[in-house]
Amino acid sequence: MSAAEVRRHDDADVLVGDVASALLERIEAAQARGETPDIGLTGGSIAEELHRELARRAPDSSVDWSRVAFWWGDERFVAADSPDRNAGQARESLLDHVAVDPARVHEVPASDQVAAAEEAAEAYAAALREHGSGTFEVLMLGIGPDGHCASMFPGHPALDVRDAVAVAVHDSPKPPPDRVSLTFEAMNRSRAVWFIASGEGKAEAVARALAPEGTVAETPARGVRGAETVWWLDEAAASAL
Repeated sequence: MSAAEVRRHDDADVLVGDVASALLERIEAAQARGETPDIGLTGGSIAEELHRELARRAPDSSVDWSRVAFWWGDERFVAADSPDRNAGQARESLLDHVAVDPARVHEVPASDQVAAAEEAAEAYAAALREHGSGTFEVLMLGIGPDGHCASMFPGHPALDVRDAVAVAVHDSPKPPPDRVSLTFEAMNRSRAVWFIASGEGKAEAVARALAPEGTVAETPARGVRGAETVWWLDEAAASAL
């Protein structure tokens, strides 16, 4: 795995535009190779802005959206119609506006579909094994002010899970308390991991994640590296570097 690359942008709007351009180009290149790329989506406000920008640009791109497989790095274990769901946010801002193949949109089962987060994690892992290519073309992740990514929180037992694709997370320090997350091993099976962060509130966590020294237990984002790892930051999020 190569060293992480940092790309700084003047503000959040420029950041979103550059990530959208790069992602569309990446999908187009994969499809030109005859692949159906696996793309890992994330949640949060900057992700929602990115999704809307992708939807806006979709008519002018050559991406065949029916030949893109969509996954999520993590999901909140709540009802399928809950506004807390990352999948619901992505549908409203992107997936409902482009011609996706519903069979290639792989959501984590919701709390009104299965009995427990463990069952949801097992089903999601099985879907990734059955339908995934084995490698994410791009896995997009955010970072919390505490350094968490996906639903991997500082000091949480889920950080130590090995030989698994997905894990149930309970007692999350950030509500809702029950979640499902890809494991580090699954996230690291990525051609590209893209961390996307905006705002001064993320600056300290970004600096810790990129520091020469530090632990994954303290800053879980340190535990995710793809064959290529890029930190897409606006100047506010990069201000502590």
